[in-house]
Amino acid sequence: MNKDVMIVTGAGQISMAIARRMGYGKKIIMGDKNIDNANAIAKVMNDAGFDVEPIEMDLSSRKSILTMIEKAKRYGNITMLVNGAGVSPSQAPIEAILKVDLYGTAVLLEEVGKVIADGGVGVTISSQSGHRMKQLTPLEDEQLATTPTEELLSLDLLQVENIQDTLHAYQLAKRCNEKRVMAEAVKWGQRGARVNSISPGIVVTPLAIDEFNGPRGDFYKNMFASCPAGRPGTADEIANVAELLMSDKGAFITGTDFLIDGGATASYFYGPLKPKD
Repeated sequence: MNKDVMIVTGAGQISMAIARRMGYGKKIIMGDKNIDNANAIAKVMNDAGFDVEPIEMDLSSRKSILTMIEKAKRYGNITMLVNGAGVSPSQAPIEAILKVDLYGTAVLLEEVGKVIADGGVGVTISSQSGHRMKQLTPLEDEQLATTPTEELLSLDLLQVENIQDTLHAYQLAKRCNEKRVMAEAVKWGQRGARVNSISPGIVVTPLAIDEFNGPRGDFYKNMFASCPAGRPGTADEIANVAELLMSDKGAFITGTDFLIDGGATASYFYGPLKPKD
């Protein structure tokens, strides 16, 4: 029996929270570069009555992405995408961040957009970091949005000599995610489908804990302590917004980004987190 299929990349807390909210009754293909992570999340969800098949998937590889999509197609129509895969500034060098978070996300949105079913919907997890960096020029934003995927990493602004550090690379990748979603939403719309991005702030996940214990740990701890919410977020709070975007209640929402950061970005520009000159 054919089922509607949800593709989930990145077997983490945010991906699982969204999949649990929206994946009941569907076949869920759960991809992660670390198959142990995928197996662990799949077991938790399958033990709760979901239908999850874990697979090894490398977001930085078009071949790996296409293999995942082909597996998903065997079960039925692909109606949902949740992209929660990625690496953080404390986990990887500049080149890896650009290859996974920037290029990989662009390829995934492109390839799923070719097969997404009528009425389908996708959400990709970006980051507040894309809202913090210095504004790019209109031309640079357009390049991030529309450059053919295999040419993206050749853009001047993405050359290593033009990138300050891993945080800057991460910011550029997340800005690209937001712009790419806008451009892809036009193409997805031709198939009767929608796609949006969510930019979380500090959310307690294993990735965030790596950041707390990394070289910028004090910076991040101060960020959530000094934001209007006064705390980090949870994966389920991100899933609350994803549920809106992926349900019929969000039928008029596509091609946009939702910043969910407890007010940290507001504080960064207009409050106690504003950088001192």
